Amino acid sequence: QVQLVESGGGLVQAGGSLRLSCAASGRTFSTYAVAWSRQAPGKEREFVGAISRRGVSTYYTDSVKGRFTISRDNAKNMVYLQMNSLKPEDTAVYYCAAGSGYYYTQERYDYWGQGTQVTVSS
Repeated sequence: QVQLVESGGGLVQAGGSLRLSCAASGRTFSTYAVAWSRQAPGKEREFVGAISRRGVSTYYTDSVKGRFTISRDNAKNMVYLQMNSLKPEDTAVYYCAAGSGYYYTQERYDYWGQGTQVTVSS
């Protein structure tokens, strides 16, 4: 089992950048793929992207491709979401999640953090 804690959210102007962090507990973190999802007010949770166990492969949904980058440091039990060229429509609570497999759908991830708020002003 793994526990996840997100941080790094905040208020940023459109066009700005933020880096979110996801800290994981447990010695077996490198055996988990990690995903990021987000949920905007009044909307369903949306899958943002994922990174494989060793960080070799990444996947992004079309709306963030070219702007967001997921990376990980297994030695530190950390995963990052670098968000550039932020838009007001990126405003949401962002969650990281871990799972035993590298999937392109959030439903396949078993362990979730509590989320961190990102607000992009226009």
